[in-house]
Amino acid sequence: MIGKAAVESAAPVVRFRDPQIEMAHGAGGKASRRLVEGLFAPLLYKSANQALGDAAHVNIDGSSLAITTDSFVVKPLQFPGGSIGELAVNGTMNDLAVSGAKGRALVVTFILEEGLPTSVLEREIRAMADALRRAGVAVVGGDTKVVERGKADGMYITTTGIGMLMPQVKIDARSVRVGDKIILSGPIGDHGITILLARGELDLEASLSSDTRCVLPLIEAMVEESGPGIRWMRDPTRGGVATSLNELARDCGLGIVLSEEEIPMRDEVRGACELLGLDPLHIANEGQFLAAVAPEYADAALNALNRTEGGEDAVVIGEVRAEPACAVLVTTRYGGSRIMDMLVGDPLPRIC
Repeated sequence: MIGKAAVESAAPVVRFRDPQIEMAHGAGGKASRRLVEGLFAPLLYKSANQALGDAAHVNIDGSSLAITTDSFVVKPLQFPGGSIGELAVNGTMNDLAVSGAKGRALVVTFILEEGLPTSVLEREIRAMADALRRAGVAVVGGDTKVVERGKADGMYITTTGIGMLMPQVKIDARSVRVGDKIILSGPIGDHGITILLARGELDLEASLSSDTRCVLPLIEAMVEESGPGIRWMRDPTRGGVATSLNELARDCGLGIVLSEEEIPMRDEVRGACELLGLDPLHIANEGQFLAAVAPEYADAALNALNRTEGGEDAVVIGEVRAEPACAVLVTTRYGGSRIMDMLVGDPLPRIC
């Protein structure tokens, strides 16, 4: 017979102690990780041997699948370079792609606000249909709910994507080694700053568009040339590059050293961040990804990206080192350095 003490000792340990949910808990930074690891994972997540990531890997009757789910609450619904419908497809396909999977099917749920103009809904469904065609994916099911006026910013979209794992690559932060190169697919910060400016809350003018796109073609090209050397990938959405790389550093137990001078960004992003006191490394992206690649495969991976449309600006921005363990260090062009933590707080709500 199992004693009461033994049963109690096996109960999940909930470490989340925040008294209430704040906007920061959805920003993808420290507060988000504290919520997921301290409350959700202990009570809901039983696969202790599998690291948390952008998609779950499952095996069903010998078929290796990846499954991911995401919710999109961007405000405004339409912005330069994209809209919530397009973003919902691209974001879900990208979560699959950086998990080493090619999207095959999508399930979508619409939460619609009473009073939403039909023209707006049709516009977003058309945008979603166009993005689905570009990604080569079909919607296979879904649901619709309507809530009272003022309860949903017009429209929220939740998606679940299913993909087939690419046999040439295995993504696992625990496989990252000292000497691996960190590759970034293109300029950072476009999406987050575009959304901020689209709200009209700042008196700033900038010719800037969201980078939302499906990154699968880039990843497929890289996998074709250097699949065995790709150890880890992530799309740096909420929390930006800094948060994604801090998660990698913590999960692999090693240090990530970045060269600030090598990190591409547009002048408009740099200027807006300087004016607002934001760090571009914390700004969300919706059409870029990071990869940790074994040094002997790094040149092939980078060349594959540079030859592929949309990957011309891909570059090596740093490497994995033994120190500083579990941290990200950014070196400046002037010879200085600073520890870059993951996002704290919520500087840009409703970005995705």
